[in-house]
Amino acid sequence: MLRRPIIDAPNGKAKNVPGANEGEIELRDVLVIETTDGRKLEFEVVGLVEDDEHNSFAIAYSEAEDEFVVTDVTGELLSDTELAQEILDDFRALAEESDN
Repeated sequence: MLRRPIIDAPNGKAKNVPGANEGEIELRDVLVIETTDGRKLEFEVVGLVEDDEHNSFAIAYSEAEDEFVVTDVTGELLSDTELAQEILDDFRALAEESDN
């Protein structure tokens, strides 16, 4: 089942990204994403991944919304939704493997 994300790059932006570690986010950091309709949603960073070109990404989860978002390492939402979905799918597959 493919679910449509509640947040994407055109309608939301991460705010209040911790300033430690030269602006890079870490596991358990909380991103507050403000949507264009004024809602502020909290997402906890639950995973950090790196692709073959050494680009780093963060996967954050909102328990209240039961949704994931994918950001770059500084907390900016990815504008490429296909890339974000691919990163999320890979993350979920790795999480399932580690549970077994």
